[in-house]
Amino acid sequence: MLMPHPAMLRRLVEEYEALVAHDGDVEAGTGRRDLRAQDLAYTLCVSTGTREVGQALETARHMLAAAHDPFAAQVKRRVITAGLDEPSRAQGQAVVG
Repeated sequence: MLMPHPAMLRRLVEEYEALVAHDGDVEAGTGRRDLRAQDLAYTLCVSTGTREVGQALETARHMLAAAHDPFAAQVKRRVITAGLDEPSRAQGQAVVG
C-alpha cells in the first residue's frame, strides 16, 4: 500500500476534526462545510486504505505516530504482537528488539 506523506495526512485529519467540531454551529455556508467534510472523509479513507471515517482517523493517527518515531512504533508493534501489552503478562518481562 502506498503511504501518504505525513504532512498531508496531518492536514487532512486536522481539517476534518475542525469541521466536525463546528458541526453544531448555525451559520451560512453549512452546506459547503458538509461537502468539504465528506470530501475530507473520503480522502482520509482512500489515503489510509479504510472504508469508514472513524477507522481512517484511527489509522491516520497510527501512521502519523509511526512517521514521527519509527523505532517506537516498531517496538509498540512487537509488544502488541507478542501479547505483552496485557499487564498480567508484561510484568517482569522485557521486550528485546
